[in-house]
Amino acid sequence: MTVFEPRIIALLCNWCAYDGADAAGRARLDLPAQVWEVRVMCSGQVSPGMVLKAFEAGADGVIVLGCQPGDCHYKEGNLHALKRMVLLRAVLEPTPVHPQRLQLDWVSAGQGHRYAQVVNDMVETIRSLGPLAAGHSREEPLNGG
Repeated sequence: MTVFEPRIIALLCNWCAYDGADAAGRARLDLPAQVWEVRVMCSGQVSPGMVLKAFEAGADGVIVLGCQPGDCHYKEGNLHALKRMVLLRAVLEPTPVHPQRLQLDWVSAGQGHRYAQVVNDMVETIRSLGPLAAGHSREEPLNGG
């Protein structure tokens, strides 16, 4: 029996979370290979369409990581991300995509250990849900195929 290895897209704020990921790498922390990191200028720029495209492209989970509240380089970008992700999770509720497959969290530039914890927790959450297309509980592929 093969072990399910989830595919997770991490959308990382350029100013904090991306540097947090870099700090985790420099510290040689245990980071999951299942996470593909994508740098965005601000978590507030992550649109619902970007998240849905990641799922349609085969991601089993999406995590958006931004600056700590109050520390956004763009003043309120992370607060916009929070509002969008809360609404998007509510929109996902009646769909085949379980809302836990979308996470939002905060990681500062020097928080390599926090970054490692957050992404490792996400991998475990997605492992417990199983593959998106496997038909576990209410889940079906987004494209119906």
